[in-house]
Amino acid sequence: QVQLVESGGGLVQAGGSLRLSCAASGRTFSSYSMGWFRQAPGKEREFLAAIRRIAGSTYYADPVKGRFTISRDNAKNTLYLQMNSLKPEDTAVYYCAATGSWDITAATMYNYWGRGAQVTVAS
Repeated sequence: QVQLVESGGGLVQAGGSLRLSCAASGRTFSSYSMGWFRQAPGKEREFLAAIRRIAGSTYYADPVKGRFTISRDNAKNTLYLQMNSLKPEDTAVYYCAATGSWDITAATMYNYWGRGAQVTVAS
């Protein structure tokens, strides 16, 4: 089992930045590949970014490529998502998740989820 808690959400103006953090506890954080997802009202949960447990290779969805950066600090058991150039369409609840699977872009492959952090981007 691993427990995940997101923080760092809030209200920001369009063009601004936020950094989300995801604190992990329980089983060894470094054993899992990690991902960030979001869900806006009335929409399905959307993959944003992921980082592998080994070598730290990163993957991004097209809507956030070049604006968002995923990183992890295994010594601090923490996952991050740096979000720059935010747009109103980025408004959603943001979730971090952990997986032991090789496929790290599909939400269905993630075993553990945080409760989410609200991000609201005002125009």
